[in-house]
Order: sequence, then structure tokens, then C-alpha cells
Amino acid sequence: MKSYDYVHRKGTEEISWERFGNLYQAIVEWLGDKQIEIVIGIARAGLFPATAVACALRRELYPVRVTRRVNDIVQYESPIWRVDVSSMVTGQRVVVIDEIADSGETLALVASRALERGARQVWTASLVAHSWADPQPDFTPLVSDALVIFPWDKQVYSSGGWHLHPEIEAAIKAQNRRTPNG
Repeated sequence: MKSYDYVHRKGTEEISWERFGNLYQAIVEWLGDKQIEIVIGIARAGLFPATAVACALRRELYPVRVTRRVNDIVQYESPIWRVDVSSMVTGQRVVVIDEIADSGETLALVASRALERGARQVWTASLVAHSWADPQPDFTPLVSDALVIFPWDKQVYSSGGWHLHPEIEAAIKAQNRRTPNG
């Protein structure tokens, strides 16, 4: 399935801040025996779980920016690099974290780059993954084919007030227009 093809999502799955806490803690527990030395967070939204995991494990966090977006609007079919993987990964055990594995492409791209930069071992994790993500992350505490709404994405500030994120609003409308068989 194509990224951002919201009409094919099955309902909505809203993640509260409390549920976010439970999901990132599941990632931390899964990483518990892996002797992680560095956490790589995929900016922007992947920095929320990556920061929480890095703090819980008391490890360094290095952000990367690989995105299809410019100013929060999808501009590219495939993710492009904006901020590369740090050379600090050389010889280290690394986990790459994002908030969602939609296509799986971004996590795989960053993991591959970390290995190219000399990481000793790399794992991938996301708070949520869709069943069609290929490859799937090494670990995700939640698989959902719904339109996932994270607490940091639900509303945006514009025109002097808070509003439902326009992409979420459009996705919900697209789902509502879907035929009963589709």
C-alpha cells in the first residue's frame, strides 16, 4: 500500500499520551537485554519515542531526518535525506526508532545507513506498524491498519487557534466517502 493512502485504513486508532507511555515502555523492555549503546530517532515524530527510550535507557540520542515532507506537506514519493546518521554509530549497537512503520521504507533506509556508517548491530522499532509495512520493524508493540492519530499530530495551531490537523481531517473524510464494499 502507498504511504498516506488513507482511504484504505480501517477506522481510526487514537493514541493518548498515556498509551504512548505504555508503547514506548514496551520498546524499552524489549531492548532491555540488547545492550543498546546509541538510539537514533527519525525526525520529526520519531523523536518522541526515541527521546523517551534514550532517557529510559540512559543512552545517547542522535536524530536523523529522512522524510517525504516539506513543512508537513508530502512532496516526495520516497523519503529523502535531510540529516544523515552520525559517525558516532561506528562500532556501536544501535536502535533506530520511528513513531510508525507505514511502508517500512524509512526505518530500513536509516538502519542500512547506520550499518554503512559502521554500526556493529542495528535493530529497528516503532510505536505502531501497519500490517503491510515491508520490512516490518524488528519490534513494534502495536500493529494496526487504522488511521493512527498520535497526540502530537491531532491538532495544529493556525489562524490564531487550535484546529484538527488538516491531513487527519482529510483522511477521515476519505474514509467516510469509502464505499461499503471498499
